[in-house]
Amino acid sequence: MNERHIIDTGPLVAYLNRNDHYHAWAVAQLKLIRAPLYTCEAVLSENCFLLRKSPEGAKAILSLVARRLIVVEFQLADHVEPIAKMMAKYAAVPMSLADACLVRMTEIHTQCKLLTLDKDFSIYRRNGRHTIPILTP
Repeated sequence: MNERHIIDTGPLVAYLNRNDHYHAWAVAQLKLIRAPLYTCEAVLSENCFLLRKSPEGAKAILSLVARRLIVVEFQLADHVEPIAKMMAKYAAVPMSLADACLVRMTEIHTQCKLLTLDKDFSIYRRNGRHTIPILTP
């Protein structure tokens, strides 16, 4: 079984923003990883918001999806109960909807790595007790 790569907001923003502190890291990682990368709509929404000042920000994100370099196959409606429980459990962190969806994706696809800049993923646990395999600078 092939390892699936799931991508969080930070690495996507860094990849598309040459001025981002982690741009070189994100570019290097995405050169090493075979497409597609997987994510959820909440991450794409965060990216469009964070890149809103760039004239090509949202267009660049949507282009990655259109070219199937980024694939969204996660349906929140199918996972509402575990997502709500997870967000309640990590309310003190706090856990965003995007983070909860990504953790849930790692529970579904056990052979995976999550590309992230978010240190909270070292706190979160998949299936309640297992660390999440992450790629981070």
